[in-house]
Amino acid sequence: MFEIEGVKIGENSSPYIVAELSANHNGSIERAKSSIFAAKSSGANAVKLQTYTPDTMTISCNKPDFLIQGGLWDGYKLYDLYAEAHTPFEWHKELFDYAREIGITIFSSPFDETAVELLQSLNVPAYKIASFELTDHPLIECVALTGKPILMSTGMASEVEVAEALEVAKCCGAKDILLFHCISSYPAPIEQCNLRNITYLKQTFGVEVGLSDHTLNNTAAIASIALGAVAIEKHFTLSRKEKGPDSTFSLEPNELTSLVQSTRDAWLALGESGLSRANVETANRAFRRSIYFVRDIKAGEKISAGDIRRIRPGFGLDPKYYSKILGRSVTQDVTRGDPVSWDVIEGNLGP
Repeated sequence: MFEIEGVKIGENSSPYIVAELSANHNGSIERAKSSIFAAKSSGANAVKLQTYTPDTMTISCNKPDFLIQGGLWDGYKLYDLYAEAHTPFEWHKELFDYAREIGITIFSSPFDETAVELLQSLNVPAYKIASFELTDHPLIECVALTGKPILMSTGMASEVEVAEALEVAKCCGAKDILLFHCISSYPAPIEQCNLRNITYLKQTFGVEVGLSDHTLNNTAAIASIALGAVAIEKHFTLSRKEKGPDSTFSLEPNELTSLVQSTRDAWLALGESGLSRANVETANRAFRRSIYFVRDIKAGEKISAGDIRRIRPGFGLDPKYYSKILGRSVTQDVTRGDPVSWDVIEGNLGP
């Protein structure tokens, strides 16, 4: 378990919900601020930005390597996609100040060392390493040296690559690390979510594990809580109708509210192991079956099968004692509707 701005992240705390703004500001700082407000109103713990420029991500080049083929961004030149989607560096201070003013945690995914430098100047409370940067060890080293908590997505990564990224982070002093199980497809098909990897990641690497979810609804996120996910990241938009690079697989405010409520309910439902009984069940014990006299019997008479029955309510002896009672004598008069107790059985055959 660790904390981000005083909020605990771990299996003993309700799920930490991160609303990923990404490119859903659609080029407007006012829309970005409205999105931060909506994330706060929906109950998210944090809102996350992406800190890069097109020049820190790639180069402007028309060669085939730099053209996207297939998928959501088919036909885009990489440079042009990042030019459209990026959150300008000069917006960051205003967005950080606004988030802090309304009381929601804000942090970001840096994509190079200049982004880390900017975020450090804003006293960012945590960092996210995107799936595509998990193999960028110099970037992870730079982030780890800040001493801030690190959340790392594992999309596309092999077990060896995850282990290497963790080793780099830990060797550079990182102590508070969370791995996000992630399927790097936009959107991600729910039948390929492989949520059992959450348990595997936790057992294998001994760190907190969450889910960075790109499916089109909240089903996978809710299910992940039962498998031990302690944090959920979802892309977030004010409206999918206002098209943007990430809008197709992003939640709207009412859906984010539902995510917050449903994942917290799922976490509450986990409770404790060990077959301990819930307090709310106590009163209903009265409606279990137990053994009752169903005929009047005089003191000294033996109990026959017609004298007792296993019926509700549950104030008599447990039904498991039925055969033990048959043939025994009663020590006092009993009437129909009296619960059978050891007090009235000859020889007091109590358990």
